[in-house]
Amino acid sequence: MADIPRHLRACLDMGKIAFLAILVSGGIVLQILACALYNNWWPMLSVIMYVLLPMPLLFFAGSDSTSLFNESDNSWINAAKFMTGASAVGSIAIPVILKHAGLIGWGALAFDLSSYVVFIVAILSYICVGDDSDNYYSYI
Repeated sequence: MADIPRHLRACLDMGKIAFLAILVSGGIVLQILACALYNNWWPMLSVIMYVLLPMPLLFFAGSDSTSLFNESDNSWINAAKFMTGASAVGSIAIPVILKHAGLIGWGALAFDLSSYVVFIVAILSYICVGDDSDNYYSYI
């Protein structure tokens, strides 16, 4: 990408950030629709897990994101991976348990799980476009 002019490269970078913002905004809208359309605010419990999801990675992994995808002997990295996985499973389990308990309906469950999928796509997109070879997101 060295032959692309600087102003065009900046425009492409902002397009990637705009795409990520649209994905996150879509996930938030789906989460609110899961509650507002069915006049039942129980699905908002899964927001707790969305907030807790990145915390182990922030606290234990720090800026060393490459160790998250590799085999690690560091017990703190392994603990961060485990707690992140538990939070991810909890993000799916909370709406399923609420549906099983009869507190939410099928529509709210579908909106809540689709919100989770959109958030996961946003996270994976951020990881893919923000790799270490390009310094696109050093200011985020």
